[in-house]
Amino acid sequence: MLLRAVRAAVPTPASILDSPETGTRWAEGRHMGRRTGSRKGKNGSKAAGGKQLRRTPEAPSGKRPAAAVGQSDQVDHTGDARVTGNNSIANSGVLHITKVQSSAEPLRWPQVVGHLPAPASCFQERAEVRERIDSARNRHATVVLSQVLRGGGGVGKSQLAAKLAWEALEEGTELLVWVNATYPGQVIAEYAQAARRVRAEGADGEDAEADARAFLNWLACDRCRWLVVLDDVADPWALAAWWPRASGKGRGRVVATTRCRDAVLTGGDREVVAVDCYTPAEAVAYVGERLTRADAAHLQDGAATDLAAALGLLPLALSHAAAYMINEKVTCGQYLQLFTNRRLLLDEVLPASADTEGYGRQVAAALLLSLDAAQAADETGLAVPVLRLIAHLDPAGHPRELWQISVVLHYLRPRLGLRRSLLRPRTSPEQTHNVLRLLHRYGLIDDDSSESNGVTDNRRIVRLHSLTARAARETVPARDLPVIVRAAAEGLAQLWPEVDETLPDFAAVLRANASALTACAEDTVWTQEEARLLVWRAGKSLMAAGDFTTAIGYWEALVEQAGQRLGAGHREALLTRTNLACSYTSAGRFREAIALQERGVVECERELGSRHRATFIARANLGSSYLYAGRVSEAIAVLEQVAADRKRHLGDRHPDYENTLVNLAPCYCRVGRADEAITLLEPVNARRGRADDPNTLTVRYVLAQSYMLCGRTDEALPLMKQVVADRERQLGTDHPETLAGRASLASCYVGSDLGHEATALLEPNVRDCVRVLGPEHPNTLEARAHLANAYWKTGRQGEAVHLLEQVVADRQRLRHSAQAETVQMARMLRQWKREQHSRHR
Repeated sequence: MLLRAVRAAVPTPASILDSPETGTRWAEGRHMGRRTGSRKGKNGSKAAGGKQLRRTPEAPSGKRPAAAVGQSDQVDHTGDARVTGNNSIANSGVLHITKVQSSAEPLRWPQVVGHLPAPASCFQERAEVRERIDSARNRHATVVLSQVLRGGGGVGKSQLAAKLAWEALEEGTELLVWVNATYPGQVIAEYAQAARRVRAEGADGEDAEADARAFLNWLACDRCRWLVVLDDVADPWALAAWWPRASGKGRGRVVATTRCRDAVLTGGDREVVAVDCYTPAEAVAYVGERLTRADAAHLQDGAATDLAAALGLLPLALSHAAAYMINEKVTCGQYLQLFTNRRLLLDEVLPASADTEGYGRQVAAALLLSLDAAQAADETGLAVPVLRLIAHLDPAGHPRELWQISVVLHYLRPRLGLRRSLLRPRTSPEQTHNVLRLLHRYGLIDDDSSESNGVTDNRRIVRLHSLTARAARETVPARDLPVIVRAAAEGLAQLWPEVDETLPDFAAVLRANASALTACAEDTVWTQEEARLLVWRAGKSLMAAGDFTTAIGYWEALVEQAGQRLGAGHREALLTRTNLACSYTSAGRFREAIALQERGVVECERELGSRHRATFIARANLGSSYLYAGRVSEAIAVLEQVAADRKRHLGDRHPDYENTLVNLAPCYCRVGRADEAITLLEPVNARRGRADDPNTLTVRYVLAQSYMLCGRTDEALPLMKQVVADRERQLGTDHPETLAGRASLASCYVGSDLGHEATALLEPNVRDCVRVLGPEHPNTLEARAHLANAYWKTGRQGEAVHLLEQVVADRQRLRHSAQAETVQMARMLRQWKREQHSRHR
């Protein structure tokens, strides 16, 4: 530093000559003038004249310098400069001053640079995450360890990093630097401040970047134990040059937090630690601790677990929710009702006033924080529309194939910005792939396409946290919602397999996404026929999966909605009631099914006409329910009339006509007309070449039963074996039709004098029926009756009689006593008892 003085007496306060950063107290006077006049100094001051005046660097503590301003230096006459006051200089010539570094007071450790957040209230240790962090730390005992805590918004990455930082200070870390790493400039500024704090060599305060590099060099020397926390890294590439370098002694450590999934974060000997939401146990424990510490434990009721699930186990949301409950004195259950009220915005149920941890952002804004950066990196303009469509699907995930469907690509097409529709370029699957990867890289979604085999192992490829989805939905303009719903509904419908049973796991994923779409855009769904068809498809899929209890609840809700929104006489409302009745029949609730179907047939004929397809479906379903309820003669009358009408209007090769014959054949078997059943079914079976079609399996199943009833066991047994094998492969071992097939196969074994094979098959099958269908389901009762028969055939008469007694009693208790099967079983039971009694005489 160079100071020049004019020829005048200028008092120079000591503060100008002091360096507050380094503690230096120096001056070197040179060429102080030639006999320019007299000089006088008072009270320890000096007037500089014709000799040098030099201030030496301050000596170590306790020693005096050799010469210093204000001490007893003698100077010849130099002129008229005069000085008064302590620690001043009078100069009548030119004064050249050069800064000289001196040793300062020793640094006091520990040093903390930056704003280290306070420990979070009721911090949850998150044992699994901590185990991964500690394991990595132990593996890097001799080198600098860099750990990247990666996760979505609000999962508690910064809280976890702060916890690690406070623990490091307790363990003796001497330097802690906490850096807000959202922008590189912030990192440079914090590094520069740290450089001055530790007196890094080359850091003079003139150039922030130079000081920051000096700090990195200082860290590499391992002069102390240090920890640098880079919080909220938004652009890993921009920060690459400012990542602390490795050293040989391993006294340093770097912890970074980020939402990004860029590959650069895995380089440079960095280890990525995934940070997800709380576990259910951690979430409930957190809420309980927060309420207890606030003397509000009474607010934690039985809804705490459901509330945690509704909040997606997200730590940020749980923190706001707990604070809201404490402030407003509402219980978990009451808050859950508020939160699930879709008329309220996310910022209303998780307000800024509930930010007790100083997060500094509204929850909705925090969850979408990375969207601006993603948009900036997106040249196609597709990031926002893609995110909004994903937000209307199942947060647990949807198939990636959805983004190759033409209707979805058409939805994205207008987003490319050209006004004329003819000039708008088509959106390609490659573009959507790139946008999905972009959103994944910025931590807005999870895209596991690289980890899936693309077949059936995992179809929940693209996922989005439920609260992020809600925040994204709240940004959708009202005019855009119908377009989004139509694209999602038609896209899912096109993905749906023709036969659910061929891809049951895939169908389950599609059902979940259809339900999610309906839940978050219910009003819009009911105004669009395409979306309503998807809702219907999901309900039929539940029945195909054999989940009859869930299907009943699903269709009951739809019946109510359809009546309110479409009108009781609307075709879709009538079909909804028909499907509900089918669910009742499948669940063994025959009385409810028949009552609903009888009324439905009358309404269909009145509203739609006797020849409408919906009317034919209603009549055919009623006939099947009559059969299952044991009203065989009524079933035959109804189904024969339906078959005749369908043949006349549709032809004898139409699938609907053939399905009627398949339903009619078991009726004939029940009344001793199995040969007629065979006559009906053999031509149908000959035309059915696809073994993977459940309808084909039904044809062959009934045909095998008919063969058995006619004594044609050589044909029945191999055909039934094939049916059971195909059902196990396509439907799964627990599907109700598979369980019924095994029971019928066992009956074929008994008819072929293979009683032991029948018993070995039936005993586990009965247990499966009880587990899957319940002990009172008609199929379970039938399987138990088959097992009793197998016991009798293999000489286990006592077990047979006891089991059949239970079956008959259960059927009579369930009001099946008038059914032909119950009467037949009771007659067989009396016969067995007579035979057993005669043997004991």
